[in-house]
Amino acid sequence: MLIDLANFTPGFSLAGGLVIGAAAAVLVLFNGRIAGISGILGGLLTLPRGDMAWRLAFLAGLIGAPIVAGLVGKPAIADIQASWGEIMIAGFLVGIGTRYASGCTSGHGVCGISRGSIRSLVATLTFMAAGFLTVFVQRHLIGG
Repeated sequence: MLIDLANFTPGFSLAGGLVIGAAAAVLVLFNGRIAGISGILGGLLTLPRGDMAWRLAFLAGLIGAPIVAGLVGKPAIADIQASWGEIMIAGFLVGIGTRYASGCTSGHGVCGISRGSIRSLVATLTFMAAGFLTVFVQRHLIGG
């Protein structure tokens, strides 16, 4: 395995992880809610919507943070090597997976494991295994 030292950013990664953890902790401490993105977004699609304000604020922060970072000189540059069709299919499959798993990687991986949830540990291990398998198949069997 080779590490791309030009793009190896453990400091920024640690800082990002700390901010994500702090945001999840603030949400659960002050709002009693789990920072699972699929649940936050899904909650906007169901009635009644008495808790719409915090959900919209959370999603606005997710969308606004890369915009602000770009304005202050650290733009997020995505290099996605997939067609729109592939992205749509992948998004659809992720959506189905989050419904079957009763949550997404942020809800299970960040919040569930930190609360000691066995279900979240199993879900996160399954997400990771599926990701590893997908990369292996794509890179070594299909040749992408």
